[in-house]
Amino acid sequence: MKCEYGIEPMGIDTQSPRLSWRLEGKGRGLAQSAYQIRVASSREALVRGEADLWDSGKTVSRSSSQIPYEGKELVSGQTVFWQVRVWDQVGIVCDWSDPSQWTMGILSDSEWQAKWIGHGEAVPNTLLRREFTTRSGLVRALAFVTGLGQYELFVNGEKVGDDLLSPGWTDYEETILYETRDLTKLLNRGNNAVGISLGNGMHHVERVPGRFAKFVGSFGQQKAIFQMYLEYEDGSVEWLLSDESWQSKAGPITFSNIYSGEDFDARLWESGWNETGFDGSGWRDAVIVDAKQGRLTGFTGGSEAIEVIETRNATEIRDLSGVGARLYDFGQNASYFPRLKISGPKGSKVRLIPGEVLYPDGRITRASMGGMHRGSAWWEYIKASDGVEEWRPQFYYQGYRYLQTQTFPAEGESEHPIIEDLRSEVVHSVAEVTGRFETSDPLLNRIRDLVRWAQRSNMVSVLTDCPHREKLGWLEQYHLNGPAIRYEFDMARMYTKGMGDMADAQTGEGLIPNIAPEFVQFKNTFRAAAEWGAAYILVAWQQYQFLGDEALIRAHWANMERYFAYLQSKVDENGILSEGLGDWYDIGPENVSRSELTLPPRTATAFYFYDALILSKMAAVLGDEASRVRYAEKAQGIRADYNEAFFDEALGCYDPESQCANALPWVMGIAPEGSREGIRRALLEDLEKRDYAMTAGDVGFRYLLLALADLGEQEAVYKIISRDSAPGYAYILQQGGTALTESWFASPTSSNNHFMLGQVTEWYYRHLLGIDNAEGSVGFDRIRIAPNPVGDLEWCEGSYLSRHGEISVRWERGEGSLRMEVEIPINTEAEIVLPTAKAKSVTVDAALERIGFEGECPVYAAGSGRYVFRCAL
Repeated sequence: MKCEYGIEPMGIDTQSPRLSWRLEGKGRGLAQSAYQIRVASSREALVRGEADLWDSGKTVSRSSSQIPYEGKELVSGQTVFWQVRVWDQVGIVCDWSDPSQWTMGILSDSEWQAKWIGHGEAVPNTLLRREFTTRSGLVRALAFVTGLGQYELFVNGEKVGDDLLSPGWTDYEETILYETRDLTKLLNRGNNAVGISLGNGMHHVERVPGRFAKFVGSFGQQKAIFQMYLEYEDGSVEWLLSDESWQSKAGPITFSNIYSGEDFDARLWESGWNETGFDGSGWRDAVIVDAKQGRLTGFTGGSEAIEVIETRNATEIRDLSGVGARLYDFGQNASYFPRLKISGPKGSKVRLIPGEVLYPDGRITRASMGGMHRGSAWWEYIKASDGVEEWRPQFYYQGYRYLQTQTFPAEGESEHPIIEDLRSEVVHSVAEVTGRFETSDPLLNRIRDLVRWAQRSNMVSVLTDCPHREKLGWLEQYHLNGPAIRYEFDMARMYTKGMGDMADAQTGEGLIPNIAPEFVQFKNTFRAAAEWGAAYILVAWQQYQFLGDEALIRAHWANMERYFAYLQSKVDENGILSEGLGDWYDIGPENVSRSELTLPPRTATAFYFYDALILSKMAAVLGDEASRVRYAEKAQGIRADYNEAFFDEALGCYDPESQCANALPWVMGIAPEGSREGIRRALLEDLEKRDYAMTAGDVGFRYLLLALADLGEQEAVYKIISRDSAPGYAYILQQGGTALTESWFASPTSSNNHFMLGQVTEWYYRHLLGIDNAEGSVGFDRIRIAPNPVGDLEWCEGSYLSRHGEISVRWERGEGSLRMEVEIPINTEAEIVLPTAKAKSVTVDAALERIGFEGECPVYAAGSGRYVFRCAL
């Protein structure tokens, strides 16, 4: 049971949150025919059967997701309890579910009584504290809190929550995310203390000599806001608000930069600063911070928290030349926080330098992470005592495989500290895992791991391109890798936030910049590329396809139209749009790390067409017939202009030397009637002469895979993926890659943790396993299962956790035969395509109707349940 895609979420800031549930049961053909939702102000009321807030009554519907709450008006901070029951396909009602709940955030800007406070000057680490008392009979303590750039909250010396790097990154002049936290169990009767520690994050980025920074920018000094109400048994309420009564001081973090690192001087640590009874005589009064700032937004505007997912020990430790110089190899390139245990004299220090790639002498090179000529990055810790100390940073994460350590004696001393233990904690979003995949071919499994590690490493509060030198939300990945990452993780909230970031970044003339949040404005088409800005339209459409969720379409429709109008203003007299980056990072004769084979006019105009086509389809969803017709006609006009400019009638294709140039218009529906064979031939001939090496880059590779699949050339896709020389996935693995690289050639001077070329996992799920929406369906209400056994694969198995439940497939080949197990979730139907031309050989352990053929392959209709098929090949 979920509310706004969260399990028992806190901070819901809409009056009509949407409720969803998944059904469980045994048997086949199970479906929901009706539901009833009860919502109450207390768990006890629900147990008594009293729905004092809302009772939907029996509602005849198969819908089980995104059902809007339609009860009494809710108030800020209210905890709401709900349960649901359903009637099955024959009208039998099930028991009520166990109660679930959600907690409201602050529903109106006017309800914020607290003030933004800070230290009054720019420091790397601001500490804020306040002591207070509670009376007996405390029932509830609910806090609404955030801090910029990042914050950690403490109550009576204990860190609140497992989240890291909160709040999520946004354009802070437009949107600021806050958290709602229940502090009841952390408070004592009597004296209590609350503390907030602040770091810079993306809020303030500066460049200092010797340390890397992608850009320079600032939204001002660090600041925090805290608003807590204390509710007592007698009904009385007290408030604790951030204001001038708080105390502040510069903390022990002496350097805080999201790109350059974090330095911590433990000698400056004041034990007990966030506890009661602390002597704060050396602290100053907090300062009210008045600055331009965005709207405070709660749960519905944010994404999942970032937390520690696992801890990794070094797989190898090597001594390097120099006292205290060592290399720790953690065996996996990932997004990490280090955790350090160190002994040695007071004032001695250790520096931890992260890296992805090594020089021949075993030292790290920062060439893939911004280049040493632009400065390095590190964590640094200075000891406070002569004993053993432990430390983990608060506000700086980095993607790396290796840590190179260097120790230094205290000033004027000669004894170095000793690293007793050094581990790395994998940190990223806790978005729910939705995908499972494995085949008989270890190479395909390793490729999936390669991609998945890059996906995980770049799932923070935005989808970053790499977890080190940029940490920016480059938008082409949002849509080009959208299906690939949605099969692996529940991205509903991440993409909802991403759409908000794009809306905040939209310019007055309608442009959607290439990155969002737009922390830095790049120049020319590095800011304005149609292939990147298309994410604003395509992400909303993909959310609708995967989840049946219209909310993003409805919320952003007007701004999508503004963006399309911007594109229209940039076309030339021939209807061609050249404002783009082309097939970025394709493989041309010069290999210059930009587009060579497919230049911007072809790709930008293709996405201009596709934007119009999808807007037409969205208008149909909205019931806006006039807009549907207008955008459909616009799409056809762009199509005619595109083919006039780029289609070669004599050759029957677009460009025989460019895979992207043929694949992109084919998949998008631009290609003229009768061009199928010419395009198929051009793609295959180009691949064959290159021994199935891809030339498509960031923009084109997804469409190359989709085009070949659609043209019935699944074997060609398999050959591309499994080839063991450069360029390709296997070559990246051969070069020691453990996460997907930015370059097909695993270049040591480009990022070695970049998921932009990871679209292969979409093909894994959609074509090898064969899990997809049926034609005309969204949200996997009707499922299509159409696997493609290719090459010498003996078996393939996996699953996708849809909004209805898990869809699973396993097929295995024997001597001239195939066995396939399929699991279809409750409340859905499926069409199952058997990959055989020998329809008479098919057997199934249920009486299923054969509803037709696709080519020579038989198609069966099935309801929910598990089925086993056997057939000859």
